[in-house]
Parts: sequence; structure tokens; C-alpha cells
Amino acid sequence: MLQPWLKCVVIKTEDITHSTRRFWIQIPELTQFDFEPGQFVTFDLPIHEQRNKRWRSYSIASAPDGTNIFELVIVLMEDGLGTPHLFNDVKVGSELIVRGPQGKFTMPDTLDKDLYLICTGTGIAPFRSMAHFIHQKQIPHKNIHLIFGCREFKDSLYEEELKQLEKMLPGFYHHPCFSRELVVGLGQYTGYVHACYTDLIEKHKGMTGAIPDASFFLCGWKNMVDDAKQKLMELGYDKHAIHLELYG
Repeated sequence: MLQPWLKCVVIKTEDITHSTRRFWIQIPELTQFDFEPGQFVTFDLPIHEQRNKRWRSYSIASAPDGTNIFELVIVLMEDGLGTPHLFNDVKVGSELIVRGPQGKFTMPDTLDKDLYLICTGTGIAPFRSMAHFIHQKQIPHKNIHLIFGCREFKDSLYEEELKQLEKMLPGFYHHPCFSRELVVGLGQYTGYVHACYTDLIEKHKGMTGAIPDASFFLCGWKNMVDDAKQKLMELGYDKHAIHLELYG
């Protein structure tokens, strides 16, 4: 059964890149907003006469913290209807209508395999939520590789924060990949995400003689997700080990 629509309030915003903004949302009529890392919320925005054409969904970027506040990270799509409204008309103090949490793009109950969290752009949102939740709750886990792809350094999201998390969360590795940067720094990769996870898997295979026992979560643009699923299956993984969340 779907949750009811609720009023919420934008309590803070922050531009994180030239076209990406963080939104902190509070639901005053709830004392606590419970969700699982990886889930999303849906807004009913005043952008169309038909109700179902007003709905826009966004993954939650923060970890559950026992409050009625959550964070979203949203990229402006100039030719769309939803994000121009959020960027141009919605300010701190604006009221919105929201429903959630929704979605089954969530972590396994037991983290007894390596996790590869592969994303592009704002597809990093559910994985940021997962990583912080694992750290905060001290959940036992194997290796966690968060592989984030974007074009240029200026498009990077949460990089410094996740590098700090690397120091605090044993077995967590953040791999930012930049498709249009030829020279990158320590811990960064040039090229697309596919080269990064393929390299990690092949190195493991070279040391152990087998591909790592792993679960894969893919989130981002359809082309990346489709390509990654195909490449992972070619590397020997079963489709049931691969979980998808498409953007756009």
C-alpha cells in the first residue's frame, strides 16, 4: 500500500556544482521519517494539469538518523519540467507535497559479499546513504567499492566527504572516475566507470584465481546501467547478483 501524500518544507539548499543542488527536506507532521538506504521519495509538483505527469521521484542521499529530515541531491535538467521548478521556484521555506519512502533498491540483510556500488552523476545518492548507514550502525561487511563516474572535476559529488569516510570505515573504497580528465590525482581514475570495476575484478582474479564473490548495485543513466550489466555478466556474474536503479 502506498504511503499518503504529506506536506514537507525545504529547510536548506546548497549548490554543490554548477548544475547540482542539495535539498534538505523536513516533514513537520512526522516526528521521525523512517526509510531504508536506497529508497526514494516522490513529489507532486505544480508543473502539469494531469496529476501523474506532476510526479517526480528522487533517491534519498542521507542515511536515516531518527529525525524527520532527509537530504536529496538533484541535477538541473534544462529541458525538463520538474527540476527547473525545483531550482527556480523552490526556496528555503517553500512547501512541497511528498510521498515515501518507496523502492526496493536496498542493501542485502547480511553483507557477506563484496559490494560494488557503481553510479554516475546523482546516482550516487542511494550509495552515499548506504555507506553512511553501514558506518553509523557499524554493520559487519566485506569490501565496499563505491565507483562514481562524471565528466570533469567540477562535476564531482561528495568527493572529500567520501574520502574522509574511507579513513573511518574499514574496507570502504571510493573510486571517482572522470571521463574527460586526462590527468587525475591519487585515488582518482580517468575514463568511464567500466574500466574501474573491470580492473578491480581482474586484479582480484589475478591474485586469487577467481572473480570476487560480490553483489553489484548500478544506479544512473540507462546507457551506463545497461553496459555495466552486460559487462558484468560477460565477466562471469549471474544476473541475480546485479541490482538496477535507472535515472532518466
